[in-house]
Amino acid sequence: MDRRQFIKSSGLTAASLALLNQTFGASPGGFKRNPNIKAISGSWFEFAHGSDAEGKYWNPALPNFTEAQWRAKVMEMSEAGMEYLVLMSVANNGKTFYPSALQPRYEYACTDPLEAVLSAADECGVKFFVSNDFWTDWTETGKMMSDPALAGLREKGMEEIAGKYAHHKSFYGWYYPNESGFWHTVDDTTIKYVNECNRVAKKLTPRSVNLIAPYGTKSIRFDDKYVSQLDKLDIDIVAYQDEIGVKKARVGTAGKYYETLYKSHQKAGRSRLWADMEIFEFEGEVYNSALVPAGFDRVLKQMEDISPFVEHILIYQYMGLMNKPGSIATAGHPDSEKLYKNYMAWLKVQQ
Repeated sequence: MDRRQFIKSSGLTAASLALLNQTFGASPGGFKRNPNIKAISGSWFEFAHGSDAEGKYWNPALPNFTEAQWRAKVMEMSEAGMEYLVLMSVANNGKTFYPSALQPRYEYACTDPLEAVLSAADECGVKFFVSNDFWTDWTETGKMMSDPALAGLREKGMEEIAGKYAHHKSFYGWYYPNESGFWHTVDDTTIKYVNECNRVAKKLTPRSVNLIAPYGTKSIRFDDKYVSQLDKLDIDIVAYQDEIGVKKARVGTAGKYYETLYKSHQKAGRSRLWADMEIFEFEGEVYNSALVPAGFDRVLKQMEDISPFVEHILIYQYMGLMNKPGSIATAGHPDSEKLYKNYMAWLKVQQ
């Protein structure tokens, strides 16, 4: 996950804390029903985190997951109300996470994790956005977006993946994972990259619903230039990062950014507006330390803030940051069970 450069946050403001007090019930740990807050609809999903430092608490466990454990993890997420899962990558740095004729496979206990999770998703009604990258080092974003040789490899990879897995009813669409910064507007390189990926995707899987998740959310302005560039972008869903976890945005402020995005998408009349909401904090230095679960009070405020403006809230991410107690597929920080239990307690009140 390449969630770049940060601005230090000073934490919750007094106004934010007041809003939190309105959301929580009077009793300690109690919740009030609030129909204005959207529940979490889905999450990113990964077979390995690109950064070992960030994935400190779950990367060591995932290569040892059996087919049964990969299936259990998908079922667990479905039980938590997650309808959509976004696969971060099918490959990384010259190796794949599934059996491929294009590159060697990572030596995992489960020989085909992609088949395992899609089969489980078939059974529980989960919809997967399947990644079409990273065929080289995941940090080389510019190269992957513009290099003709890598574009050719990516297309061959999409052809192979579609041939092996598109028969699954859970194969809902594609995710183009190279994150581009929408600094004030959408740059032409991004438009060319996304549109070419979408051309291939629609050729191989005409009914696919396809998604991107850009950063730079805070900088975007509602103006004719942004609407014009957005109109050129051939994509079904844009799930913008709320950038709370990487400390580019402050808790309680993201709503105004999503309101701007809502107006832009309404005017462009093209792609749907979702959220990529960050439920993590860094254990130490941003981008150079482990991801750990945020407290649920913060997560709930994030949900409240952006709910009025987006169709669905996806999170980055369940894997490693939330775990059902007693799961056979536990991987992640010890506090992940606490975040899971708090979220599920809140969700029960909403139903």
